[in-house]
Amino acid sequence: MQLSETAYAKINLALHVRRRREDGYHELESLFAFVDGGDRLTARSAAQDELRVFGEFAPQLTDPFGNIILRALGVLPHADGLAIQLEKNLPVAAGLGGGSADAGAVFRMVREAYGLPDDWRERAARLGADVPACVDSVTCIGRGTGTELEVVESDLAGRSVLLVNPRLPLTTGPVFAAWDGTDRGGLPEGPCSRIAQEGRNDLEAAAIGLCPPIADVLAALRATEADLVRMSGSGATCFALYRSHDVMQAAAQRLAAEQPGWWRMEGRLR
Repeated sequence: MQLSETAYAKINLALHVRRRREDGYHELESLFAFVDGGDRLTARSAAQDELRVFGEFAPQLTDPFGNIILRALGVLPHADGLAIQLEKNLPVAAGLGGGSADAGAVFRMVREAYGLPDDWRERAARLGADVPACVDSVTCIGRGTGTELEVVESDLAGRSVLLVNPRLPLTTGPVFAAWDGTDRGGLPEGPCSRIAQEGRNDLEAAAIGLCPPIADVLAALRATEADLVRMSGSGATCFALYRSHDVMQAAAQRLAAEQPGWWRMEGRLR
């Protein structure tokens, strides 16, 4: 048996933080979207579950035994062991849900080979708030901690997108801890394009306070012919949407010349 999946990069077209909960989590409203590229996973039958990681950002995964891929296999029934190879193309702690996307890809591979249990959503949520959205990797609105999902039809599918990260990891916990606690209201009503344009990322100021180069990335993207520029998740990755692939590629080439040290990924929204 040979299985392969792309762990699609997740971006938050809008991320509204409503309140801190008594359990320590935050009440959110977010419009999730997915880019047509990301990490790559392949799997084959084996005597026991195994994981091998390679790729540009493999060295950032310092705890292979605690990797979310093995944890995902641990919560899912599968008749045989699976030996998984992960090509780590997405930066770690980058606001792209990279680990969650990897777990989502594992759920899809297990679904293809063995089927998923009826309570797979609950099992996914135990791994992380973004994991349920990453299983199907389709545009959706997340509420609660991000696990209460409403799939929506997207009028942004196919739009060209450029992802940029200053190659600085930024863990989620400190960013949420630095949020100013102000509820600025829920997501706008209407199609995804309107939600994205009129929405915001309530973690942006906190993330910039912890990682000032995010502001430089945002400014550089806004200097291109982008239709929308925003930070994704808790940072430090930012994204820009463009009216055409040619305009996006021109922006990517400009940033490559101006900031050769920054990580970039070109793609389209799924």
